[in-house]
Amino acid sequence: MLTIMPTTDLRSRAGLASELRAGVMRLRRRLVAERHPDNDLSIAQMVVLGLLVRMGDQTVGELARAERVQPPSMTRTVNCLEADGYVTRRPHETDRRQVVVALTDAGRAAVLADRQRRDAWLSQQLAGLTPAERAILREAAPILARLALTD
Repeated sequence: MLTIMPTTDLRSRAGLASELRAGVMRLRRRLVAERHPDNDLSIAQMVVLGLLVRMGDQTVGELARAERVQPPSMTRTVNCLEADGYVTRRPHETDRRQVVVALTDAGRAAVLADRQRRDAWLSQQLAGLTPAERAILREAAPILARLALTD
């Protein structure tokens, strides 16, 4: 197994930030590479489908805010997903100016197949760690999730 030594002082906040950024980016790239081979959807499209799995039906504006993109960009992504049968749209129940985006069975299946493959790869990698390392990651996981949600 390749060992990557820190290039900065992990005791400083700046050093920790640098190492976390680099490690998270490398892990993200690897997880992207572990996508299901039958999946032709873009990462942006997969993110939208994943949001719909986690958060339920959303407006285009809500999806755009969640991903920090402009609504026209999200509209283009949703249009492609709808054309391919991964999502449907319906009028908002109380605000007829808005449209609600909902996941189809095909959209849910695409997300679940992709997640299963990536989770299997990551689970295999975790099996190679020591129990102490896995315990550290158990504690770090919710902290990393919280960091990802802060502005």
